[in-house]
Amino acid sequence: MTERLAPQPWMISAAARRVMAALEAERPESARFVGGCVRNVLLGAPVADIDIATQLTPEVVGRAARAAGLAVHPTGIEHGTLTLVADGQPFEVTTLRRDVATDGRRATVTFTQDWAEDARRRDFRINALYAAPDGEVFDPTGGGLDDVRARRVVFVGDPETRLREDYLRILRFFRFNAWYSADAPDAAGLAACARLRDGLAGISAERIWAETRRLLGAVRPMRALRAMDGAGVLRRLFPEAEGLERLERLTALELVQGWPVDPMVRFAALFARDPEIMAGLARRLRMSGAERDRLVFAARDQTDLSQAMSPRAIRRALYLAGLQVVLDRVMLATADDDHAGGWEAWLREARDWSRPAMPVSGDDLMAAGLTGGPEMGAALRRLEAAWIESDFQLGRGALLALTRA
Repeated sequence: MTERLAPQPWMISAAARRVMAALEAERPESARFVGGCVRNVLLGAPVADIDIATQLTPEVVGRAARAAGLAVHPTGIEHGTLTLVADGQPFEVTTLRRDVATDGRRATVTFTQDWAEDARRRDFRINALYAAPDGEVFDPTGGGLDDVRARRVVFVGDPETRLREDYLRILRFFRFNAWYSADAPDAAGLAACARLRDGLAGISAERIWAETRRLLGAVRPMRALRAMDGAGVLRRLFPEAEGLERLERLTALELVQGWPVDPMVRFAALFARDPEIMAGLARRLRMSGAERDRLVFAARDQTDLSQAMSPRAIRRALYLAGLQVVLDRVMLATADDDHAGGWEAWLREARDWSRPAMPVSGDDLMAAGLTGGPEMGAALRRLEAAWIESDFQLGRGALLALTRA
């Protein structure tokens, strides 16, 4: 029986119809939706990006799109990919292709008319599913639909061949298992990842971090992470990792308490509370400055936190360290002691908190007769300390009165 997608908003939108009509005006039945958008509909997961595969060459795709009034961006022209924009919505359109040569990071491709040939170069069978504009699903590998039904991740063809084409697929294997698999990872794929894990040395730090962060964003990542650890991949990437026990406790608490999934704090849970370790990881993975600061500040012991703190002390800690730093440190503390009960009131107080603004400024002190420079800075620090000690209750007049005392 033919598998067919129920009509989806992204399939029947005016923008999608414009793109498909432009391509099929050049050649009927030359374009199909492919990859994640098809896979996720079949799995009942949200669809983020819409990719289209076509038998048309990039030159013909560009010409047809411009004739239809669509914007054209050569985002991956060396691999046959153009981004077409219709009604403000982007669609990645890639010509069917086969690999001529690969080096574990990049591939030299040539174009083809054969859907099965295009499918054979993809990573997993669940990503090698195509859907016509009317929703009819095509499964050239013969296993993609079965994998969707079983919720399993299996490489297309020989796993080692797929990995030698692009070693980042090792991390993708574990990420896709974390997001979509209902059972332990495929044994043949897992063994191939273990054998070829040293190939990850040639993958850029940015790509490693992007995949790691996406893996940690899965609601239940632990089965995949335990398999990743058993295959030696986790240690190959992060020799500083202390083990998965703390992270396992944290993910369990997230589910019980209804806490939002946070890949950054999950990543921090893998390592010792050491600012130097965190800073080194951030440098090696080429994280953004905001990501680096978040990891480092979560590891620094700047504010003495305890479950028994009063609401007033909690507010003081939040003001001095900042909401995100304190929340991260509380989350990590719960993972350390495997007990969230004492932190529940803490977390409620923190999440309802809004940082107050200091009522007195340097201009106010100038108007009161203080001069600028070190004297001004010292006076502001004294007033801020008094304001914090009052639980942020002292107003502008009371604070200025302190300058005259």
